[in-house]
Amino acid sequence: MDGPVTERPARDPAKFWNPYLAGAALGLVLLSAYVVMGKGLGASGASFRLGVAAVQAVAPGHVARAPGLRGVAEHGAPLDDWLVFEVLGVALGGLVASYTSGRLSREILRGPRISGAARLGLAVLGGGLMGFAAKLARGCTSGQALSGGALLSAGSWAFMFSVFAGGYAFAWFVRREWR
Repeated sequence: MDGPVTERPARDPAKFWNPYLAGAALGLVLLSAYVVMGKGLGASGASFRLGVAAVQAVAPGHVARAPGLRGVAEHGAPLDDWLVFEVLGVALGGLVASYTSGRLSREILRGPRISGAARLGLAVLGGGLMGFAAKLARGCTSGQALSGGALLSAGSWAFMFSVFAGGYAFAWFVRREWR
C-alpha cells in the first residue's frame, strides 16, 4: 500500500451518494432514535463503555477506584447499551454505502508527499484527539451536531462552528501533503 503514487483520474461524482438524500435519511434515523429510544444519537458513550470493559478485564482494581469508570461498569456489560449497537450499525452502514457506490477498496488515500504509515498515524492521532475532546466536551461531534443541533442547543451550535473553523484552519497546514 505504500508503493509509488500514480495519477488517478478525478473522482466520479456518480460514485458518491446524493448528499441531500443521505442527509434526509440521517434526519429520519435521528427522528427514529428520539421516537423509539427517547434519546438522540452519539458515539462517544459507546466507545467509552467498550473502553471501560477493556480496562475492567485488565485492571479491575483501577475501575473500582475511579468513580467515572466505576459508574459505567456498574451499569452492566457494554452490550447492554443500545449505543454500542448504534456504532456497530454506523460501521455496517459505511461498509454498505461504500459497496453500493462502488468505492469499497483496500487503499489509503493520501497525497504524494506523505507515506501510508504517516497517513494512518495522523488518522489515529486525530481520532485520539477527537475522543479526548469529546470526553472534555461531554459529547462527541455526532451527538453535539445531530442531537444537540436538532434540539437547537446554543452550546452544540457553538461547538460545531468551532469544529469547522478549527478544521479549516488546520487544513492550511496539511494541504501541501496532498499536492
